[in-house]
Amino acid sequence: MNHQPHPKANVLGVGIDAVNMEQALARNAQELDREHKGYVCLTGVHGVMEAQRDPHLAEVFAGAALVAPDGMPTVWVGHHQGHAAMERVTGPDLMLEVMRRDEFRGRTHFLYGGKEGIAEELREQLRLRYPQVQIVGTYTPPFGPLSTEQETELIDIVSRLQPDIIWVGISTPRQECFMERYLPLLDTTLMFGVGAAFDFHTGRIADCDEWIKRCGMQWLHRLMQDPKHLWKRYLRNNPMFLYSIFLQLTGLKDFPPRPRPEPTPALAEPRAAG
Repeated sequence: MNHQPHPKANVLGVGIDAVNMEQALARNAQELDREHKGYVCLTGVHGVMEAQRDPHLAEVFAGAALVAPDGMPTVWVGHHQGHAAMERVTGPDLMLEVMRRDEFRGRTHFLYGGKEGIAEELREQLRLRYPQVQIVGTYTPPFGPLSTEQETELIDIVSRLQPDIIWVGISTPRQECFMERYLPLLDTTLMFGVGAAFDFHTGRIADCDEWIKRCGMQWLHRLMQDPKHLWKRYLRNNPMFLYSIFLQLTGLKDFPPRPRPEPTPALAEPRAAG
């Protein structure tokens, strides 16, 4: 991946690229054109707080090709730090923009994630919406880590299909760690961790109005749809985020950004021609 420095907001030590949707798309198109392997994270309060508890996840974010601001609180912090053009870039929205844009026409896609049947359903939904899109394969992962047999199967499938992009929808922090772990092993160029995009685009999760998103209250809309599974996440993360970001923005506590790790040869070299 191209490691030229880009402006970043420091959100509790997590470097989040100060981009809007157009800038994120331009960066991704450029890296595809250059065939630089990399993974793209989209993170908000949940990802930032998970990184506070897990140093490895913090390293994964630091090594990403792009960490886009998926959540208004991260955007507000960026604005406070002088990144006026920074805007919210969500996984579901970014996925659709890549699918429909001319600059990505001809790119091939692979869907990794979802419960049984969801990836296949998403493929059909996207093909109906964007007939030009080439989705060459899908894979439904287990809930836990891949077994040796499943890992070999996935590597073989991707090696045969050689998709330009792999969309990973298995939630944070699993998807970020998965991308960091498997990018060197998979014959692809870019991997995107898009969280609940598979469920959004198959209608399993209802989207909310744009004004709710701009107010930073989409988390409440999600909570109302699935309180059983989400209440612990929000109770654990939101109050601590507010407290910690208050300490950072007032200068009462320093959260130094983690430096980008040195690229390994497998990550530094462009993708080999298929």
